Amino acid sequence: MVFDLNRRLAAETLGTAVLVATVVGSGIMADRLSDDVAVSLLGNTIRTGAILVVLISILGPISGAHFNPAVTMVFAARREIEIPEATLYILAQVLGGIAGTLISHSMFEVEIFQISETVRTGAGQWIAETVATFGLVFTILAGLRCRREGIPWLVGLYITAAYWFTASTSFANPAVAIARALSNTFSGIRPLDVPAFIVAEILGALVAAALAGWMLVQRSASASPVTVTGTE
Repeated sequence: MVFDLNRRLAAETLGTAVLVATVVGSGIMADRLSDDVAVSLLGNTIRTGAILVVLISILGPISGAHFNPAVTMVFAARREIEIPEATLYILAQVLGGIAGTLISHSMFEVEIFQISETVRTGAGQWIAETVATFGLVFTILAGLRCRREGIPWLVGLYITAAYWFTASTSFANPAVAIARALSNTFSGIRPLDVPAFIVAEILGALVAAALAGWMLVQRSASASPVTVTGTE
């Protein structure tokens, strides 16, 4: 089915709002239930990976389930979405993310409007965000090429893993970074640190797009067949 732009924008807004509400809300819940930061992070991780599987499965057929300006930029660069539509997608994602933060605060009865004081800066953090977003975008593009039906699980599992192997806990999403700057809770990020995160995320996305464009190019009919384990 082909959905009109209004419905696609609604799906992007809703999906990003639910994603951010899950990230922020599960962070608040985990922090309340345990004084152990590792346990809180684990709680935050599992819920985020799980909701991504759900959201991509149900909203992917409507909008493509980007929920991420870096992903939308890549598809615009690949000319799979027009620039005006991509701009509206990004706006919907940012607004949806902010809404998700405010809704989460309301549910947990904390101050609705907040500014994060959590410092997340330094070369290690920036490299981590570049790596995290590179991996996310490459996973999506490789999934589209090799395992389209598995993308919800591929993305959910990748983010679950990246929470733990990246120093930044894998934001990998400019809209999520902006939204989390408005939450002075477990998952927050100081607004001053957001621009560098966004630059790192866009860089990682572009590198992933370039590598995928080379590595995953459709082979010609005359080329020798190559068997990829698990993708026959």
